[in-house]
Amino acid sequence: MATLSYRGGEMAFRGRVEVICGSMFSGKTDELIRRMKRAQFAHQKVEIFKPAIDTRYSEDDVVTHEGISIPSTPVENSASILLLGSNSDVIGIDEAQFFDDNLPVVCNQLADKGIRVIVAGLDVDYMGKPFGPMPNVCAIADEVQKVHAICVKCGCQAYISHRIVAGDKQVQLGDVNTYEPLCRLCYLKTKR
Repeated sequence: MATLSYRGGEMAFRGRVEVICGSMFSGKTDELIRRMKRAQFAHQKVEIFKPAIDTRYSEDDVVTHEGISIPSTPVENSASILLLGSNSDVIGIDEAQFFDDNLPVVCNQLADKGIRVIVAGLDVDYMGKPFGPMPNVCAIADEVQKVHAICVKCGCQAYISHRIVAGDKQVQLGDVNTYEPLCRLCYLKTKR
């Protein structure tokens, strides 16, 4: 059933998909938590999900690199989000790049039910290639906000999460000891 709210003399449909994307250290999770806490303050029923493989800072909570956290439910796949979140007003999804390719379908189904879905994740991997389901989630989103870290080499806006340790697998969990934000030019210099 669609969720409607009264706004400015007319009924407004609340279902939508919002995306927060960018490189690591750009504040994606900070922004997700900020939006979720605002919804909680407004007495909306919220549920936050993260991929079960992301245990860097906590088994259960979504945690920023600075240690700010919010309770979440770790799940193995996007279908679980549909099952567990269908009675929510607002659903947050962190580290969305680690979910399966069905995530855009799940986000659309939730939004079509009148649920506000807020998705945060990396849009490109450490090689600058589209990452997981994020490009397709961006394509179906009502709103996309690209946030930027600061390049650690020159101070410009970062473009990519450059991997500074060995490894060629696309998914390698890490933090400041594994990745650094770089602008496009500084990233290209590492490839020479």
